[in-house]
Amino acid sequence: MKITFILHILGALLVCLALALLTPLPFAFGEQQDTVSAFTLSSSICLITGLALIKIFKNKKELSVREGFAVVTFGWLTFAIFGALPYVLSGSISSPLDAIFETMSGFTTTGSTIVANIEALPRSILFWRSLTHWLGGMGIIVLSLAILPMLGVGGMQLFQAEVPGPTADRLKPRIQDTAKLLWGVYVIFTALETLLLMAGNMSFYDAICHSFATLATGGFSTRNASIAAYDSAYIDWVITLFMFLAGVNFSLHYYALKGRIGEYFRNEEFRFYLLISCSAVAILMWMNQGTVYDSVVDNLRYSAFQTASILTTTGFATADFELWPVLTQYILLFLMFIGGCAGSTGGGMKVARILLLFKHGTVQLYHLIHPRAIRLVKLGNNPVDQEVMQSILGFFALFMGVFVTASFLMAASGMDLVSGAAAVIATLGNIGPGLGSVGPVDNFAHVSAFGKSVLILCMLLGRLELFTVLVLFLPSFWRK
Repeated sequence: MKITFILHILGALLVCLALALLTPLPFAFGEQQDTVSAFTLSSSICLITGLALIKIFKNKKELSVREGFAVVTFGWLTFAIFGALPYVLSGSISSPLDAIFETMSGFTTTGSTIVANIEALPRSILFWRSLTHWLGGMGIIVLSLAILPMLGVGGMQLFQAEVPGPTADRLKPRIQDTAKLLWGVYVIFTALETLLLMAGNMSFYDAICHSFATLATGGFSTRNASIAAYDSAYIDWVITLFMFLAGVNFSLHYYALKGRIGEYFRNEEFRFYLLISCSAVAILMWMNQGTVYDSVVDNLRYSAFQTASILTTTGFATADFELWPVLTQYILLFLMFIGGCAGSTGGGMKVARILLLFKHGTVQLYHLIHPRAIRLVKLGNNPVDQEVMQSILGFFALFMGVFVTASFLMAASGMDLVSGAAAVIATLGNIGPGLGSVGPVDNFAHVSAFGKSVLILCMLLGRLELFTVLVLFLPSFWRK
């Protein structure tokens, strides 16, 4: 593995980050805090460091699988560290660890925050905070594939390591074309949601920030009370719709925009995703009716919003669901583990994996009764390769193992059982809010430095789906 080549690519990514750091400048002019110099200095540091890495370390034509994993993992770490500079340099977040926590939460589209008074932060900082969501949503590495031809024929390794889900669909023969198509759909949906939110009397600034967070399934808001601050049924329904769409495989959106809308319902994962969503909303409404909400219309509005927010791992809030009946909290906790569809911007274990795990269990039960029968696990009409099933089973085992281990570590840091476990699943599933002391009306500021470090790692593991990061800890990975 060529370490010099990895550093060369990281340099190119830093140059991209330097350009992104200039986008909040229109909002920075005229602010009381000197955020203009904070962003320009941060951009300069990224640009100089990036150009130095490109100049010093040489490029090559092909990228191996191992180098792809290393670039993705270290790329996210690099972005989290350098992306934290505006927070620290502007004085918005004084602690470097807290700033890295906030930036990692942004780029991994987790939405967990250490900021107690969000509305006290400068508008340019809040815009950067939301922009980290948007860039991380479809993937920084996919963006790089679209604009950096230097990755060449080896780009598929980066795409497979970055795009969420068991498989990465190739819509076009060339990986750069695929990345551009996915980003094109992403931009169209972002623009459409922004316009619809502005039609609901939301300012352009708030509309674009919340669109960034929605399409990325991130959850950072410009208001302390999140979406509840607007108290608008129209805004709630618009965001509910786009959260649901953001949890769908973006390949299906591409086909729909091409006129093939039927692809949605021909896709078994989408049908299962729709079934989970509708079932969860129905159960929440049943439990909340008469106990929390007297109006069926309000019950549907808040139950649908919270279901979409948690299932897609967005993390927006319009209600404090810790005040809801206990069973509804268990339902939401279950949804935290599931997440969005494969190929979406959502986190969690992914709907496709859950569906295939159920099918695999059913086949195993069938074989107990008919041991000589041949019955394959299928997704749609296609048999699932045995290697894919082994990968899914391995992912599930690793996910639960990381969840239990990290929960113990959070307990060791001083958190209670409920809050510690909820903080882990909220970050490992890239959801944002949890339960207990990290609930929808709380934040992560009180978590110890050790606990925050554990949760930062959980965010990275969850966003890159465990294997991409954990493979780097194998000694054999670094051997020739």
